[in-house]
Amino acid sequence: MPPDPVRTGPAATAGDDALRATRGEGENVKIETTLFGSGVFFFIPLAIIYGIVTNWHEPVGAAALFLTGGLALLIGLFFWITSRRIDPRPEDDADADISEGAGEQGVFAPYSWWPLPLGFAAALAFAGLALGWWLVGIAALVGSISLVGWVYEFYRGEHAH
Repeated sequence: MPPDPVRTGPAATAGDDALRATRGEGENVKIETTLFGSGVFFFIPLAIIYGIVTNWHEPVGAAALFLTGGLALLIGLFFWITSRRIDPRPEDDADADISEGAGEQGVFAPYSWWPLPLGFAAALAFAGLALGWWLVGIAALVGSISLVGWVYEFYRGEHAH
């Protein structure tokens, strides 16, 4: 007689959890942590190799690669700490069903016009670097108004909370 399959989800019992732990099943995949954490082991040696190949006469590339490795480390640590705080997600279980991920996923803005003037302000600021510093001041004013409008868009109008 074959053994009973291990149940996952709300129907699982404490005995099932112990059985899964002994089999190594149900462990969290946490692909985000693995992806960014492995970036450290790629970029840091690459920075050292780059420095050796260029005889350390071109420090900008090596510094950029070291900083990229540090950024991958920071993001990987953030995901690792977050994964320890939250319950396992359905996408972290290799045996999960698609229906386990159903339901509310979050709150997303249906649309917003505020990124358009914010992008215009950024373009104006970059143009101001080439044409004249007075244009950067106008861009900062337009950008500030646009940023405040974007942050507070859910406090007024059709989508107010």
